[in-house]
This record gives sequence, structure tokens and C-alpha cells, in this order.
Amino acid sequence: MNVMHQVEAKYKLMALDLDGTLLTDREQITEESKKWIQYAVDNGVTVIFSTGRGLQNAKGFWDELGLDSPMVLLNGAEIWEGPGRLHKRVFIPRDTIRRIHAIAAERGEWYWGYSVESLTGATDWTAEMFERDWMKFGIGSHDQDKLAGIKEELLSWGTLEITHSAPVNMEISVQGISKESGVRQVCQLLGLSMSDVIAIGDSQNDAKLLKAAGLGVAMANGEEHIQSIADVITAANNEDGVAQAIRKHVFQIE
Repeated sequence: MNVMHQVEAKYKLMALDLDGTLLTDREQITEESKKWIQYAVDNGVTVIFSTGRGLQNAKGFWDELGLDSPMVLLNGAEIWEGPGRLHKRVFIPRDTIRRIHAIAAERGEWYWGYSVESLTGATDWTAEMFERDWMKFGIGSHDQDKLAGIKEELLSWGTLEITHSAPVNMEISVQGISKESGVRQVCQLLGLSMSDVIAIGDSQNDAKLLKAAGLGVAMANGEEHIQSIADVITAANNEDGVAQAIRKHVFQIE
């Protein structure tokens, strides 16, 4: 790295999406990204995840990086103050889950949900699942018209927040819940403002956060819309884009 001295960071909090951003297409964190994340932490930057994933499939990366910082999971429906320290969960009402599930089972090609107990897909969904509390529900289809129709119907209820992490899916939370709302709560916990935040992402579920952050960074592999609303674009996820963004935009090291 050849940068051993302490450098003042331009941003105090870095919010990282996982899939398509910090993670390569093989779902790995590169050594270069690990190195620069550690450099950021050593120089006073709080590094958090802001991901659609839940604890079930995000915790391993939290542990891998050795972070003791807050995390925004499930697009903001679950917020942790640190490892083992839950701050808040926002559940979709159980009767609403029944209604969403009925539509997903009838019209979607696949679906899944995140509860406290599990990440459960269509093949494992049983009647007992309706007795659990769900924070996020997803519906997938390769038919764009079908997805658009489902989204329109769900939005007409006026109680849900709907976004997507890929063109073939939609992610459903309680209205008002997003990565942005989650990062705002983390800022309140830490006594920071959104202007202190650099956020990095690639998909529609990153859009509100990227627009609200002090600096919104889109990945070169990100969706065209996300690149259009971001302040800057970094390299692709397979080309150490997060490491480049830290070096260039947090520490102004060329």
C-alpha cells in the first residue's frame, strides 16, 4: 500500500452494499478490499454493511472483516449496533405476509423471506411459516411484465416499500424502510450526519442511500440508473472497486 502514516479521512462512515459491490461475482472479498477497509478503520472510519442480506448470510463477511461496527441488513429492516447487539427490527404484519405469499405462490416463479429464525424459500415454506415474524419478503420472475404487475398491485395497498437487487426480483419491506432509513438510524447512534457518509452500491435498493449520502458511489458493473444518480463511479466489483473508492474518495490517494 505504501501509505503507512495516519491520514485524515474525508468521510466518517462508509456504507457498503455486499452483492455486486464489496463481493466479487464469486461472493468473495478481495485481499485489496480487505486491506483498504482495514486502513479506513485504522484511520477512524466506521465501516458498515448496508445490504439486502440478512444476518443468516451476511454475518460471515462481518466476521471475516473483524468489524465491530453497526450493520444495516435486510434493506434497513434489521439494524445492529455491533456483533450480538440488536438495535431494531421492523416486521411486516403477519396478515400482510399471508396476502403477499398468496400472490407470490400464484404468480411468481420463486419467492423467499427473511424471518428472525430463517431465510426460507418456496420449497421449504410450510404453514408454520405464517406463525413467524418476517422482515423482508422477495418475489422473483424472469417475466418483467409479470413482476411489474405484482409490484403495481402491492404498491396499491399503500403499506409497503418495494425495491429490487436485480432486474428479476423485487424486495418487499414495510413502507418507509430502506437502506437510507437504516443508515440514518446508524448516524443517529453515532452522532453523525448523512453528509459524513460515503455509500457504495450497484442496484436499485441502493438508490435512495446513494442520493442521500455525502458521496454516492456507483459500481462500474452497477445498473445504468444507479450510475446516473451517483456522484462518482468506481471500478467494478471484480476489479477492486471498493478499494479504489476508499483510496481515491475517502483518503484522496491517487
